[in-house]
Amino acid sequence: MTDPPVTGPAMKTPTARANPTAIGAMAADLPGRIARTSQETTLYLTRRILQESPSIRVLVVTLFEDEDSVFMALRAGARGYVLKDANEEEMVLSIRAVGRGEAIFSPAIAERVLAYFTAYPPGGAPPQVFPTLTDREREIRNLIAQGHPNPSIARQLSLSTKTVGNYVSNIFTKLQVRDRVQAVIRAREAGLG
Repeated sequence: MTDPPVTGPAMKTPTARANPTAIGAMAADLPGRIARTSQETTLYLTRRILQESPSIRVLVVTLFEDEDSVFMALRAGARGYVLKDANEEEMVLSIRAVGRGEAIFSPAIAERVLAYFTAYPPGGAPPQVFPTLTDREREIRNLIAQGHPNPSIARQLSLSTKTVGNYVSNIFTKLQVRDRVQAVIRAREAGLG
């Protein structure tokens, strides 16, 4: 079976230039070419590509290696997740595997995914979404998702508004978002109401 031709930025690799049919890849041709995309953009593009062309298999190439980012990309429909520091051989193998319909992860990502699912014995407590958040941060994240502003959260939890603001900043940092709307979107993408 012959690999499909390479299009877009993937053609810039020496292997692709030497043998254009050696690598199967599909690149989204976007106005202005997004060189560095945010995680939110990656998820949006993955969903959009798959809505328009369900037969396309998406391989996410990114800097984000936390479990939340990986699982959100998979929920969006990605078939693979490779870190940007992958060497050319790993990238070629990943593209080919996804092209054949396989799921593929960078070795570091595969280890983390396996660790996530094997961290609890069968019947044990399920892994938490956003495991880096403290219980208090989860509580505040839930109130943010319900639409409560900081003063309302402070009253409900008997905290100062400044303390709530500090918690909110920590939550945004851990979720890698800029504002409340993105935090709510991120929580919903992770399967939280």
